[in-house]
Amino acid sequence: MIRKAQIKDIKAIQALINGFAKKDLMLPRSLNELYENVRDFWVIEEKNNILGCVALHISWDDLAEVKCLAVAKSYQNKGLGRKLVEACLDEARQMGAKKIFVLTYKPEFFKSLGFKKTTHNSLPHKVWAECINCCKFPDCQEIALLKSL
Repeated sequence: MIRKAQIKDIKAIQALINGFAKKDLMLPRSLNELYENVRDFWVIEEKNNILGCVALHISWDDLAEVKCLAVAKSYQNKGLGRKLVEACLDEARQMGAKKIFVLTYKPEFFKSLGFKKTTHNSLPHKVWAECINCCKFPDCQEIALLKSL
């Protein structure tokens, strides 16, 4: 079942995200950051287990970001990531966003959902406020992709 995240989900979300971060597949997230942004998150839950998560973050004017997409390894390639991103796309449309972007190490997945590669410089400077505090700044290898809604 896909649903909005709740406070009780945060530790499971962090374990999922940071498990991939340890393998350098995504960026780590602190509990503080996750609790502060719990309203941004969607989860897939089955039998009280969090199988996947994603966040939709409103960045600027008509621009939103898909963040923190993670699906437990044993549940990958079953369409759960696609469902999570689609939940974000639907919510972004409802909120009035016209464009949505992602910074990712896995661009092919997002290209399959209609995202197109863009330059980092094409995104508003506000987006980079988070990057300055990142452990990988300024040598980030994430690829920027954008989708019109």
